[in-house]
Amino acid sequence: METCASILVKNFKRWGINHIFGIPGKAISPLIFATDQHNIEFVLSKHESGAGFSAAGYSLMNHKLGVAIGTSGPGGTNLLTAAGQAKASHIPILIITGHPSIADTGKAMGQDSSIFGTDLVEMFKHVTKFSARVERADMLQIYLQHALEKALTGIKGPVHLSIAFDILMEEIVPFEIDLPSTNEMISPLNEKVIEMLNTAERPLLFLGKGVHSSKAYKEVQLLAENWNIPVITTPGGKGTFITNHKLFLGPFGLGGTQKANDYLLQEVDLLLVIGTKLSDMSVAGFTKEMYPKQIIHFDYDQTFIGKTIDVPTTPILGDIRSNLNYILKNINEKNSSEFLVPKQISEVKINNQYELMSAETTLKVIRNSLPDHSIVFGDDGSHTFYGIKYFDIYEPGSFFFDDVFGAMGHGIGYSIGAKIAAPDKNIVCLVGDGCMLMHGTEISTALNSEAPVLFIVLNNGMLDMVEKGMRKMIGKSIGAVYDTPLDVSLFAQSMGLESYKCFNPLDLKDALIHSLELIEKTKKPVVVEVIVDPNEIPPTMRRQ
Repeated sequence: METCASILVKNFKRWGINHIFGIPGKAISPLIFATDQHNIEFVLSKHESGAGFSAAGYSLMNHKLGVAIGTSGPGGTNLLTAAGQAKASHIPILIITGHPSIADTGKAMGQDSSIFGTDLVEMFKHVTKFSARVERADMLQIYLQHALEKALTGIKGPVHLSIAFDILMEEIVPFEIDLPSTNEMISPLNEKVIEMLNTAERPLLFLGKGVHSSKAYKEVQLLAENWNIPVITTPGGKGTFITNHKLFLGPFGLGGTQKANDYLLQEVDLLLVIGTKLSDMSVAGFTKEMYPKQIIHFDYDQTFIGKTIDVPTTPILGDIRSNLNYILKNINEKNSSEFLVPKQISEVKINNQYELMSAETTLKVIRNSLPDHSIVFGDDGSHTFYGIKYFDIYEPGSFFFDDVFGAMGHGIGYSIGAKIAAPDKNIVCLVGDGCMLMHGTEISTALNSEAPVLFIVLNNGMLDMVEKGMRKMIGKSIGAVYDTPLDVSLFAQSMGLESYKCFNPLDLKDALIHSLELIEKTKKPVVVEVIVDPNEIPPTMRRQ
């Protein structure tokens, strides 16, 4: 016989999970004790949301499952935002929250997480794929199995189990559960897709973050090359297709390029939408003059197909990669090198002593200074939309950004979890001062958990997207500018991190070079603060 906590942690170990993320509390302490006994590292986050974000980044890099835990009451409610973010990003994480005692439920208890207090199970139902309370120890195995199946099959996403202190301590017969294998659905309409591709005269590929979820990078490139189809991406689809490819027109929507915009105005007859809901962030600026004659929409979920662009639409449901492989089954691969163009070193303007650096220049310096294989996590804000427009991609799967839920500060946790899961990868977090004020204390987690992430912070003393959006709508800004701006460099130093403050391109280039060397030498995270022009207009003004 073993405790439920021990059995859970042993299963984590079997699944290749060597880290879990959270903040201690009595209700979940048996789980933390069990991690110590079974050589799983408990990563102490600074806020439960940060723990959930880190678990998602960990899952993204280990291609399995991330685990975040929070104690009862507020420990659980703090994880709700991380669950919503993981659901929007289709990332499988298991969230376990505590409860003081099943035996005493119905009596007055502090941090009660049942229907008599803060009902965490009910709350999590709305931001996860599965949320349940384990009320008896003999329920743990079947409930865990249900949770894993929901998290890892079909549309992946977060799941939640509420397990009380006394249930975690109860002894039962040990069990082992394997992570579920997926049986991917192949659409019966794929032969029709091939016919439509063969007859299309002016097709266009529109890639979203679902390509990241399915890891279909090679497949979309082969599709584009074999039918000679130009490619655009949504903001969340940034990083799914390399920039130095002859068929790439750039992103569309917020942070989009004129080249992508112009092509859509020239009578596209077949638009292949792959892995995007076509949200307002993705189709900002998409006018009726751009409507294609017809759409083929690849997605796992029928819900939003045919809802945004009112033209005849053929839904291709199921796993993107599996469906594309079916379409490509009789295709002879072409020499992809013939489609590549030389990488461009962005021209950078050297500002004078009194001129603040633009965010555009900042992103070009960053791209020129980082290795091609760097994996960038863009946090939510203008800083990342500048990245979408100006940061070139040379390896698919090297830029991640969520353009749907948009939790500020999530990129900080994602990058930490990613680095812990893949210590050999060069992980970079692109973040703004507003995001740092929300979850910037997680950089301390990066230091203490030996996750040497390079944090690059664009600081203009305001919530830039909101400030500029207000000025566009009503002619003035309300509550979006900080009276006392954050000194990011000192903030980082206060938590023990090395930091640099940059005012011009030469400062930034030197700081990035030194930071990469320092990370390689010390295996510790570094923060690079860039003071940018607060009056620059971000590439987000298309949104209505």
